[in-house]
Amino acid sequence: MTEKFVTVGKLGRTRGLNGELYVILMTDFPDRFLNLSEIFLKIKNRWKKKRIVSTRFVSERLVIKFEDINTPEDAARFINCELGVPLEQAVKLPEGSYYVFDLIGCEVFDNDKKDYLGRIVDVMTLPANDVYVIKGEDNKELLIAAIKKFVKKVDIENRQIFIDKAGILEE
Repeated sequence: MTEKFVTVGKLGRTRGLNGELYVILMTDFPDRFLNLSEIFLKIKNRWKKKRIVSTRFVSERLVIKFEDINTPEDAARFINCELGVPLEQAVKLPEGSYYVFDLIGCEVFDNDKKDYLGRIVDVMTLPANDVYVIKGEDNKELLIAAIKKFVKKVDIENRQIFIDKAGILEE
């Protein structure tokens, strides 16, 4: 079985002359980088372990330096590579919170399981709350605010979510 990874960032442009790169954060826990000694880079669709020399924030942007990358030209080869950690190293979320990758693909039913509404294809992060994007069998997209008033039960293990249809907006 292949190891599963959680993408936590993406390498951006180079910084300075010693091979540093900016990190485009894709995590709610950016401080996690400050304690890492290694991370995985997705290179040509394969995850490869890379040793970290240093990480720091510069003007609120994360900068990372890897072992054996010492020039801007060396670093430029890694621009746009994803950064990941093994799934078992993902930060444990509080009860009732879920990772987007856990929600994508879940089947959505009305609360009494009479109507199959579709599958979650995306989660929009908005200032007030997240919104689940559900694609129905008719290819219509439905939107529902990810709040307790409308999302009645999330069963990640069985990949099912039960909602109150009163909260649905059709796109």
